[in-house]
Amino acid sequence: MKHIIYLSLLIITSACAQNSVKTEVNQQFKEYWYAGKAEITSYDLEQERYGEIRKGNAVNIFVTEPFSKKYNTKADEQNSENISVLKLNATRKFNTGIYPYSVMTSSFMPVSSPNASLKISTSTQEWCGQEYIELKNDEGVFKINNSSYFQGATFKDKKLDKNIVLENDIWSKIRLTPKALPQGSFKIVPDFVYLRFSHHEVKAYQAEGKIIKGEMTTVYQLKYPALNRTLKITFENTFPYKILEWTDTYKSGWGAKEKVLTTKATLKKSLNIAYWEKNSNSDAYLRKELGLE
Repeated sequence: MKHIIYLSLLIITSACAQNSVKTEVNQQFKEYWYAGKAEITSYDLEQERYGEIRKGNAVNIFVTEPFSKKYNTKADEQNSENISVLKLNATRKFNTGIYPYSVMTSSFMPVSSPNASLKISTSTQEWCGQEYIELKNDEGVFKINNSSYFQGATFKDKKLDKNIVLENDIWSKIRLTPKALPQGSFKIVPDFVYLRFSHHEVKAYQAEGKIIKGEMTTVYQLKYPALNRTLKITFENTFPYKILEWTDTYKSGWGAKEKVLTTKATLKKSLNIAYWEKNSNSDAYLRKELGLE
């Protein structure tokens, strides 16, 4: 009985340890993340949709910037209350038959204390319409608003207790504090893109987290028993812990077309550049370099 109690406490402790996580901001970290550049990484994407696999591209853009908690946006002016965040803009583009999908998720994770993003938003655009969901890290709760062209999908001021994990934060946690990734059994809000595509309720679900460390790479695995879903993210063992690949396996389609499929993204190219300065026609070659043309 003592061993069972100890194991339960260990699982609870590992899942909740994120509440006191701190990033080691050493010289190596500063030279990489505070050099005035963004890390842009492109991936070959195999995206499930409507019971089939679609070919496309995914791009993850990581960059540090000041965030204004007052305005819930990037800070335009220097202020002692600004919070340094690691921003991730994660995009996916793919076609379903005749019409295209464009998806983007933005998250803003405090660098010094990467416990939960200050803000997460996801937008999806396709020829049927568009949807936008935003989570705000408010006082005492996560507050979520969703606007959708789907009847009955729009909601306002949904509140979730902060004693949960946000799957959209896992990517930034890997880059900042990979050893503190949540393990054991815990409650977590799934990725907003997954929730949009699967039409599951936006809420916390029970999941099991696991770190599988290899000689050169590490796999972080998330299993959702109730959703019959498994996410695996592969990243480098050493700083800056670049994300090399991910797979997301779950049911896709409906009726006779319903089957278990795996979305997969595999690294193509990574560049560290100030992309906001590369906006001339002469800079278009960089898209070819990233394998996006």
